[in-house]
Amino acid sequence: MITDRLWCVVPAAGHGARFGAAIPKQYVEIAGRPLLEWTLDALAHSPRVAGIVLVLAEGDAHWRTRDSIGGKPLRTTLGGDERSASVLAGLRALPSEVADDDFVLVHDAARPCVRANDIERLATRAIPAGGGLLAAPLRDTLKHAGNDHRVTVTEPRESRWRALTPQLFPRGALERALARAQSDGVTVTDEAMAMEREGFAPLLVEGDESNIKVTTPADLALAAYLLSRAPA
Repeated sequence: MITDRLWCVVPAAGHGARFGAAIPKQYVEIAGRPLLEWTLDALAHSPRVAGIVLVLAEGDAHWRTRDSIGGKPLRTTLGGDERSASVLAGLRALPSEVADDDFVLVHDAARPCVRANDIERLATRAIPAGGGLLAAPLRDTLKHAGNDHRVTVTEPRESRWRALTPQLFPRGALERALARAQSDGVTVTDEAMAMEREGFAPLLVEGDESNIKVTTPADLALAAYLLSRAPA
């Protein structure tokens, strides 16, 4: 029996400008269902997840209101212009029973292919370590380019990882780290970066390469393929 069940914050207040769709990318359909619904279902399928806080943009006309998903509670709140502001709003909207030192997950709305066994591995390894994130070792050759897009040097790929989500940290520590970054005028691109600014070294937990982030229409096609191949 799993004793450490975790609430998950899902920031979904962005508009996905790089995707280039007429609607926010989290509502673009895969196999007849919005991308966001695939993501929420995947999270709810994890035995580790106790409930979800979904962070929406003000005036979001696409969200179909509900209070549960997969038999688990689903709360909503309004986010900000930056991801970090939305995550901070989500943390503040968690139920009161989620204590300051309880661990919480944060997961990208545009990662619909996350696997329950990856969430389990993250929780098992990162909770004893004080926090961490799913990540993937860099396997491609890495080039550094100049302003003219010509290679200036080949960078070593050893010890380089791509950050994925979910990321997992204590609620209070993460809330304070995000608030401090905000007050310092620093834009943090993920939760681990906020924690790093506080002197913490998050644990990297290798996750499946299929846990892609949908950023372009090509990513959407790949996500559709991966979801069609996922076990029921």
